[in-house]
Amino acid sequence: MSSSVISPSPASATPNPSSVSSVPAGPATPRHGGNLGEAILRYRRPREDWIDLSTGVNPHGYPVPMPPASAWRDLPDAFDDLCDVAAQYYGVPVSTVVPCAGSQAVIRSLPTLLRPGRVAVASLTYSEYAPAFANAGHTLVPWQGPEAGLPDVDYLVWVNPDNPTTRHVSRETLTQWQARLAEHGGMLIVDEAFADVSPQASMAPHVGETGLVVLRSVGKFFGLAGIRAGFALCPQGLATRLAERLGAWTVSGPARFAVRTALRDTAWQAATRERLLHDGERLLRLLRAHDWPANGTPLFAWTPHPLAPQWHERLAAQGIWTRRFDDRPVTLGNGTTQTLPSLRLGLPPTEFAWQRLQSALAGLRAG
Repeated sequence: MSSSVISPSPASATPNPSSVSSVPAGPATPRHGGNLGEAILRYRRPREDWIDLSTGVNPHGYPVPMPPASAWRDLPDAFDDLCDVAAQYYGVPVSTVVPCAGSQAVIRSLPTLLRPGRVAVASLTYSEYAPAFANAGHTLVPWQGPEAGLPDVDYLVWVNPDNPTTRHVSRETLTQWQARLAEHGGMLIVDEAFADVSPQASMAPHVGETGLVVLRSVGKFFGLAGIRAGFALCPQGLATRLAERLGAWTVSGPARFAVRTALRDTAWQAATRERLLHDGERLLRLLRAHDWPANGTPLFAWTPHPLAPQWHERLAAQGIWTRRFDDRPVTLGNGTTQTLPSLRLGLPPTEFAWQRLQSALAGLRAG
C-alpha cells in the first residue's frame, strides 16, 4: 500500500510531541475511545472537522426532554421509581438493581467487595477490568477468551458482546460457567453494555442467582454516555453492600430523569434496534468491500490487521478518528490465534459522514 494514497494536509502533518505532553498514558491509565481532544491536539484539526468513530455509542441518542426544575435544584431522590423502571426494563427483581454513575463506578468498586482470588479477564477486552481487580489485590490469570474454555479461577469477567472483538457467548454457556464458578463460591461478571440491541441474549433472567453480576449501561444503545448512568444487577446481599460502597447521590437528578424516560419509551427502543441493526450491517459491508477483515455488532465494527496502526493514522489525516488497539493475541475467524494490532470503528452520525468514510477507505485497501 503506497504511503501516498492519502496525503496529510499541513494541518494534520506529523504530530508535535509537545502538543500531547498533557495527555496521560501508561499501564496505570487505561486508554479509551471518545478521546477526540487528543486527536485535536495531535493533528491540529478543529473539532468541527472531525468525524469521531472512536466509541461504540449510538450517534442518534435518545432525545431527552428538558427535566423539571426540581431535577436541577433538589438533591437526587433515591426513593423515586428509577429502580422500579429499571427492574421492569431488564426483567429482574427490584432488590437486585443498583443505580450507578455508569458501569465504570462499579468496575472500580466491585473488586473491593469480593474476597481476593484468581480472576480471568480476556487478553483483549474493555481495559478497565484488569487494573481494577489487580489494584484490589486479586491475581490476574492469563485467558485468551471463551475459545479457551472456563479457566481455573474464582472470578471470570466477560463483556457480551465483547468490546472490541465483537465475540459473543451464548446464554447457555454463560449459565454453565456461572454454575461451575458458584460451586466453590466464585462469580461470573457479565458486562452487557452493548446488549440492548439483542435483549433476548441477556443474562438478566438469571439475575438474583448465586454467583452472577450483570452490568448494564444506558450510554451505548441509548446514546447517553455523557450523563454517566447505568446499573449493576446482582444478588440482594451484594447489591446492598455495593450501594453502600458507592454512597449517596451516585446518579444525579437530571440523569435519573433521563434514564427513567428513556427506559420507558418502548417505541423509540424498537425503532432504534431496527435502525442499529441496519447501520451495523452497512458498516460491516462497507469495510469488507474495501478488503478490511472486519467483524461487527450493531454499534461498532472491529478489524485486526498488521496495517491497523497505519490505517488509524491515515484515517486521522482525513479527520476520521478511530480507536486503535496495540498488538494482542486475537482469535481469527478460522480459529487460529495471531498477535495483531486492531481498530474499532463506531457508526457514522450522518450520511455525509458515511460518504467521507467511504472515500477515505477507498485508498486504504489491504494489499
